[in-house]
Amino acid sequence: MRRVSVWILNGIVLLLVVYLVWLRHAIVIRQEATPVSAALPEISAVERKALPDARVGEKITYDIKMGPATLGRCLFQNLKQTDYKGRPVNHIVFETQMARFKDRETIFSDAELFLPLKVERDIRAWPNYEVITEDYDQQLFTLTLTKRKGKKEEVTRITRQGPIHNAILLPYHVRIIEGIQPGWSMQVNLPTQAFKIKLIRLEEVRVPAGSFKAYYFESEPKRFQIWISADNRRIPVKITGSGAIGYTLAMREYQSGRPVEEQ
Repeated sequence: MRRVSVWILNGIVLLLVVYLVWLRHAIVIRQEATPVSAALPEISAVERKALPDARVGEKITYDIKMGPATLGRCLFQNLKQTDYKGRPVNHIVFETQMARFKDRETIFSDAELFLPLKVERDIRAWPNYEVITEDYDQQLFTLTLTKRKGKKEEVTRITRQGPIHNAILLPYHVRIIEGIQPGWSMQVNLPTQAFKIKLIRLEEVRVPAGSFKAYYFESEPKRFQIWISADNRRIPVKITGSGAIGYTLAMREYQSGRPVEEQ
């Protein structure tokens, strides 16, 4: 009986891995995707605020949950800005680890708008190993995606109707807006799909790291929900996906960063 239970758990983990890989790596643009404008939403100087220096060095650890089961951990790290093609850019690392699965994602993005410029991914899903490079041209709205698996290389070029976002960076578009209120919305244009994010309300949310008063966001159509703390830190404390296999990222630990000059 115990062996059967282990097989069932391994099967669940495998299904979740397959779903996460499909969700984040699919390269065929859906025909039913919502049209997007060719520009980001206007954000006035009053609305936009500079990111606090303390976010450099920030680390957030999440539990990966499916129902009551904890299947792994994610680690988000906001590193010191680095140079990319002669200009300073944001440098973020996002690591996902579950049984027989590890994904390290290094993201370089525009210093002000948090639009992705280059993403390097190292994926180990036993027994396979894959390296993915994403090169973005935010002027031409294109993404060149290169997959390397063993000796095989596959290159795909994706063109969108506007600036291309990155799912991991989406919370930063909220974190840099001052005085955000319910009803606020933003059009999102990922490589494989387009949708709207809308602030629904403020509510209390509980995660392993504690209880927080948070801004609650939903996507339209409803594919996921995000809770971001309603304090000066604007921490993404919880993210849920409501696709074929529902999952939750729940914050377990938060470590604030240090001012840039101390790095």
